[in-house]
Amino acid sequence: MRNLLIFLIAIFILISCKSPPPVIEEQEPEIEVIEPSFEVVSIYIIQADIVVTEFEAVIKIDNPNDFDVELSSIAYELYGNNAFWAGGTVKDIFVVPAQSSGETKFRFTMNFINMNRRLLDDVIAMRQVNYRFRGKAQVKPDIPKVDIFHVDFDCSGFSEVKRRAD
Repeated sequence: MRNLLIFLIAIFILISCKSPPPVIEEQEPEIEVIEPSFEVVSIYIIQADIVVTEFEAVIKIDNPNDFDVELSSIAYELYGNNAFWAGGTVKDIFVVPAQSSGETKFRFTMNFINMNRRLLDDVIAMRQVNYRFRGKAQVKPDIPKVDIFHVDFDCSGFSEVKRRAD
């Protein structure tokens, strides 16, 4: 009887001891990040001289994501009619809203001394120039736990050369 009593007490103790519920880790939903795209909207003449001309290139950035992205820097090279025009790095550009686009401007000077005469003629006549805009942008998504990433871009097309209205 004593063994039966010890056995029942042991069963009662085991039944009354409850193990903690299993811990279920919540997984955060995976966020798909789509790279923004870049396009040269226009190239403006700001100040034209025979040898050195100051330009402004207007660049459009499309953000196809469901969240804002901040362009913290862009390292770029700009070519016109296959000739190198300008390059550099621009920092703290702007935020492109979700599912939207934004524009930014790059100013640069170009020396026509070592350029093809046809390029100078196209610029003077304000005809379209064949451009190539390439580089790398540093993009910071405006969402927690998603790191800064880099986007390589290389776009080309035709852009009119326009006199900038002040």
